[in-house]
Amino acid sequence: MDVLDTLKKDWQKQEDTLPKLTYKEIYSMLLKKSSSIVKWIFIISIAELLLWIFISFLVPDSSKEFNEQMGLKNVFWAITILNYAVFAVFMYLFYKNYKNISVTSNVKELMKNILKTRKTVRWFVYYNIAGTALTLLGANLYFYFNQDKLQRLLADAHYGYNNISPEQATTVFFTAQLIVGVVFIGLLMLFYYLIYGLLLKRLKRNYRELKKIEV
Repeated sequence: MDVLDTLKKDWQKQEDTLPKLTYKEIYSMLLKKSSSIVKWIFIISIAELLLWIFISFLVPDSSKEFNEQMGLKNVFWAITILNYAVFAVFMYLFYKNYKNISVTSNVKELMKNILKTRKTVRWFVYYNIAGTALTLLGANLYFYFNQDKLQRLLADAHYGYNNISPEQATTVFFTAQLIVGVVFIGLLMLFYYLIYGLLLKRLKRNYRELKKIEV
C-alpha cells in the first residue's frame, strides 16, 4: 500500500467522524446567506443614490453657469429627474427581491429568486453605465455642433481659455472631456465590479450549492 492510499484511508476515517449537515440545514444556511446578500444590495443602492445626490451639490457654480449658457440646463435637469426615478424603481425591485427571498420556502423558488435578483442587478448596472456614457456622448455632440457658441464661452476669461485661439480652445476642451469621460466611466465600472459584481458572485455560488441539493 503506497502513501497516497494510506492518506485516503485516514481522510475517509476523519470524514466519517465529521458532523453531517441535513438537507434542511444546508437550505436554511443558503437561504440566510442569500437573503443577507440581497439585503446588502438594497442598502448599497440607497447609499449610492445618496452619494449621487451629495456629489450633485459639489458641482462648481461655473459648470452650472456654463451648461446654462450653452442651453443645456433644462436638459440636464430632465436627465437628473429621470435618473432618480429609475433609481427609485430599481430600489423598489431590490427591496421586493429581498422580501421574496426572505420568505422563500423551497429550493426551486429560492433558485428562481436568486436568478431574478442577479438579472435585476445586471440591468441596474447596465443602465447606469450606458446612461452615463450616452449622456456624456450626447452633451459633447451638442457642443461639437454648436462650436460657435462654445468658442464664445471659452473665450471668456472666467473659463481660462482666453489666452489661446478658439480652435485650440475647442481642441483642449474636447480632449479634456474625452479624458475625464473615459476615466469617470472606468471608475464607475470598477465601482460596480467591486461592489455589485462581488455580491453577484456570492449569489451565483449559493445558486450552484442549491443546484446540488435540488430534488
